[in-house]
Amino acid sequence: MTYSLAIDIGGTFTDAVLRRDDGALVVDKTLTTHQNLLEGFFRGVDLVLGKAGVSPADVNGVVVHATTVVTNALIERKGAPTALIITKGFGDVLSIRNEHRYDMYDPQIEFADTLIPRELTFEVDERILADGEVLKPVDPAEIRKLAAEMKDKGVVSAAICLINGFRNGANEQAIAEVLRAEAPDMYLSLSSTVAPQIREYPRASTTAINAYTAPITEPYLRGLKSGLEEAGVANRPLIMLSSGGVIGAEVAGRNPVRMIESGPAAGALAAAYYAERLGLDRLMSFDMGGTTAKACLIEDRKPLVAGSFEVDRMYRFAEGSGMPLTIPSIDMIEIGAGGGSIASVDNLGLLKVGPRSAGSEPGPACYGRGGTDPTVTDADLVLGLLDADNFLGGEMPLDKAAAEAAVDRIAERLGATREQTAAGVFRIVAETMAGAARAHATDRGVDHRGLPLLAFGGAGPVHACAVGELLQSTAVIFPPQASVLSAFGSLVTPVRLDLVRSALGRLDSLDWAEVDRLIGEMVDEARLALAEAGTAAKDIRLTVGADLRYAGQQNEVGIVFDADPREARDAAAIGKAFEAAYFAQYGVNPSHVPMEVVSWRLTARGRDNVVDTVPAEGGAPAAPKGERTIPLWPGAPKAKLYDRPSLAPGQSIAGPALVEERETTIVIPPGWTGTVDAIGCITAKRSV
Repeated sequence: MTYSLAIDIGGTFTDAVLRRDDGALVVDKTLTTHQNLLEGFFRGVDLVLGKAGVSPADVNGVVVHATTVVTNALIERKGAPTALIITKGFGDVLSIRNEHRYDMYDPQIEFADTLIPRELTFEVDERILADGEVLKPVDPAEIRKLAAEMKDKGVVSAAICLINGFRNGANEQAIAEVLRAEAPDMYLSLSSTVAPQIREYPRASTTAINAYTAPITEPYLRGLKSGLEEAGVANRPLIMLSSGGVIGAEVAGRNPVRMIESGPAAGALAAAYYAERLGLDRLMSFDMGGTTAKACLIEDRKPLVAGSFEVDRMYRFAEGSGMPLTIPSIDMIEIGAGGGSIASVDNLGLLKVGPRSAGSEPGPACYGRGGTDPTVTDADLVLGLLDADNFLGGEMPLDKAAAEAAVDRIAERLGATREQTAAGVFRIVAETMAGAARAHATDRGVDHRGLPLLAFGGAGPVHACAVGELLQSTAVIFPPQASVLSAFGSLVTPVRLDLVRSALGRLDSLDWAEVDRLIGEMVDEARLALAEAGTAAKDIRLTVGADLRYAGQQNEVGIVFDADPREARDAAAIGKAFEAAYFAQYGVNPSHVPMEVVSWRLTARGRDNVVDTVPAEGGAPAAPKGERTIPLWPGAPKAKLYDRPSLAPGQSIAGPALVEERETTIVIPPGWTGTVDAIGCITAKRSV
């Protein structure tokens, strides 16, 4: 018997999934231990292995890990002293940013402090031209002096980001060579290897983030590997990346920026898996956990992938208020509305929810861990949507009195009853999530109306029908083990690495020799990384893409080629594919304007994982185990209560109803009906 293990560390809970090769799953959850994430990791391992009755030595399949360690390091700003080495005259690049104002009507606009302070930014007298020519090489004596100064200031890690370094990394490599000799213990991140892309500020930001987090993630991953080895686990861990693939811990440790959205990416991959299983070409995934909610569009049974994203935004929904990363990532929107999101009354006397979250420490008031602020979970408990005595199967009972007291404090300020206030929290959360999902779809030229909604995460099944109704979804789907679906998603994705190289040039005069060189470099890097992750050379599949734009434009549109463009060398065909993609997004083609290739991309994948879940067991339809009054629906009948494991394929459940499982609760409102299918998914639809 083969056992594979996945651990997903979220903002509130750490999820563990153990899968047998016959498709059987054993799952568990434990609170995330923010002071030491590995403590919660191995606690989750112990829980799920103990429940399955197996030892760590029995885990002979893959071990996959999705983690928030990089995100936490950025949010908490507790990293070691990090330096930025940059070309003389460009030392303020992180402060100047790109000069864009994310809110042009706010005269007091604010940005977060730069990750690397100006006093740890060092300018080097060197220069590389836009075409990659080295106009002025690095002076080793200058770098040796610089190394001594950085050591005196306690610098632990350095980001090396020289102007036009994406075209030629020779000067960055020369600096790194001297620093390795003078300060061998210093972590080094070179923009020419971390983010070899055009645009100086995003490249500097990406490299700075990598340098800032490397001293945290590399020891973390070493501790992870050594802990698994000591426990007797056979295989090295694979790490989930933001782009929707897994890669070896060695490669991930050198490039922690690729891990930032690893947990949400795994959830999107699980949604794509169920789109395939259910025969749905399009759907929207809805992942609501304890800290945030995420929505992702699944098109042609695949999640959309973007070439860049932002982290640590000053204002959660304001694009441009965070730090940009030029790293491929599954394209999703994050919404500050999780189970731990805090409800409050603003200066205008209006109820608002989030973006502040209670997380797992102290957590919602009902957790009994010292939290006093009212949260979404507290409101759900007050509304009767959660069973205080059956949370995590009764292993973590909730304090309903504490939840009621927390909600009462804001109810008094609103002049409303406890139940009215809790219902207001519930509805505001739904409106917030639906509004963000609408904007996310519209920005990508996608009509969200009618898309099925796949709901998962600990809080997702509780709120999904309310969100689906606002989005005009035709159906809301609750997959098996919905609460830990992100961890499951990391088991269904292949080993994968996404790479990019920028080389700005006119499409009608492409330098194919340069294209050969850039794509060839990416192929070599990808093959080596996949080999380190245990993928045989014969199983590696390569896909080439490119980012193009019309000359003079700021933004690019990405395309993916059916075959390696180096074989046909057909610029006209590339242009035709770009114009089709451009028209699909913008509805117009300024075809009289010359086209430019900005970047070339490569995706390297291993074999697809063939994963089947155990079909739902047959049997007689289950009878309700009880009923409960739900204040959210005044005037409605009492909600019928069901145990999800007892439901039979084909069984219909008329709302109002609550379907309880150990890790979450499915809420089926009045006017909705849920049906269990052959693989255990519950699909809820509104009555016509």
